[in-house]
Amino acid sequence: MGHAEAIATGRLGLSELAPRVVQSEIRAMTVECDRVGGVNLAQGVCDTEVPAVVAEGAIKAIHDGLNIYTRLDGIARLRNAIAAKVERTLGISVDPDREVLVTSGTTGGFHAVAMALLNPGDEALVFEPFYGYHANTLRSVRAIPVPVALQEPDWALSLDAVRAAITPRTRAMVINTPVNPCGKVFTRAELEGLAEIAQEFDLFVFTDEIYEHFIYGGAKHISPATIPGMRERTIVMSGFSKTFSVTGWRVGYLLADSKWLGSIGYFHDLLYVCAPAPFQHGCADGVEQLGPEFYANLAHDHEAKRTMIVDALRIAGMTPHVPDGAYYVLASTGDLPGNTAAEKARALLAKTGVAAVAGSAFFRPGKGEDLLRFCFAKKDADLAEACRRLKAFAPK
Repeated sequence: MGHAEAIATGRLGLSELAPRVVQSEIRAMTVECDRVGGVNLAQGVCDTEVPAVVAEGAIKAIHDGLNIYTRLDGIARLRNAIAAKVERTLGISVDPDREVLVTSGTTGGFHAVAMALLNPGDEALVFEPFYGYHANTLRSVRAIPVPVALQEPDWALSLDAVRAAITPRTRAMVINTPVNPCGKVFTRAELEGLAEIAQEFDLFVFTDEIYEHFIYGGAKHISPATIPGMRERTIVMSGFSKTFSVTGWRVGYLLADSKWLGSIGYFHDLLYVCAPAPFQHGCADGVEQLGPEFYANLAHDHEAKRTMIVDALRIAGMTPHVPDGAYYVLASTGDLPGNTAAEKARALLAKTGVAAVAGSAFFRPGKGEDLLRFCFAKKDADLAEACRRLKAFAPK
């Protein structure tokens, strides 16, 4: 068959995996917000200031010529710093040479984990509302995300619902704590219940703990890897995008038992080669030099930002779910016009110049249409302006 005949018979086309709607709702709202010159509370870009020691460390690394490939698992100094931090904050002892992998962001780490540990047709539980990248990454390796709904208004976990979702094809569960988009922080009791199920059904546990330092009130971050019996089967993923406000740098890390790390590292190397070299050095400086007070201040500052946005949403007639962690608020759509959350988000942008994300982006089809997500990891002046606009939108 000739080339022209091949085209005529329709052999050219997208793969079964390729999305038919390419741009995510989050990025679509960012583009629309930029078009109208609004205040973007849609995308979790975290545009607060980068700590000076982190920025200066990366600049120095560039000037010092540290711009070539690193080892596939990252520079030794950063792996050692991560191991020391993890032992200090989580109480987990890890071998920096055999159990730590520096990744191209937490998302890059998750993709490599899914490729290394899941087969096509395997199922992985995701707790709803869920972060779209988790579900879509699973689909990209032909695994199947299986939503397990958390119960409003407090996003409570039902262990019975978890058990009901398990089938002979279930191979893993994904635990994002604190949760993007709702700010839930899984409690020790909930994690112990999930650990019991994971051990009973011999499941992997993939954790996304990128918001571990954004914790408010009496909440406490607990890594599932610290639960007895969970160390070997848990893959911990975190990073520096949020804590150091360097979302564009793409430097994350994961912790895994040495029996899994080699294969995970192979796929990360295949996809990304390594995380950006000079940015690894900048992050290493930050981990080495920024002490506990930095992380305490980070949480304190964002708790104040949380208060600002929650108060503004209440005045605007959009009932917020007050988060215990992360830096997002899910709120009701109030009296906004539209049949879907996406239409209501665009109506809010048109009326106020404030961009939010449709809640439906974080649920299975047909759910989340009465919710919007707002990001409050913004510079104080920008957040104050967004809050002023929302308050002016208050029902008369």
